[in-house]
Amino acid sequence: YDYTDPIPPSPEHLKLHLAQNPNQNLITGYGAGYVSVNGRRYERNLIVTPNEIVADWSMRAELDEAALAPAVQLAPQIILIGTGKTLRFPKPEVLKGLIAAKIGYEIMDTQAACRTYNILLEEGRKVAAALILV
Repeated sequence: YDYTDPIPPSPEHLKLHLAQNPNQNLITGYGAGYVSVNGRRYERNLIVTPNEIVADWSMRAELDEAALAPAVQLAPQIILIGTGKTLRFPKPEVLKGLIAAKIGYEIMDTQAACRTYNILLEEGRKVAAALILV
């Protein structure tokens, strides 16, 4: 949020700005039904890492182990799973593949996942954000 702006944005629509390595994917904004990465707007589920974007991340109505496979293949240290507008925990068996691969994970709503991704990116962490957009 630009503090020189007289009207603060609503929490449903924010633009995020951090110091950025131009060669890394930074989440620069989000709102109802979209996430912006480096200024480019995405309106479908996606997976973001510092160096890759999996656009149109396909998943069924319920998160399952197969849906997380593309994120696991990117071999991050941690996966942030953004479950949409509300926090929805996947079934424990869905997370077994992450545990077996020794990949940390956090479940949170998509907006929190966007903010946390940028923080971990700035810390130099090998992070992936699997973002469900609604």
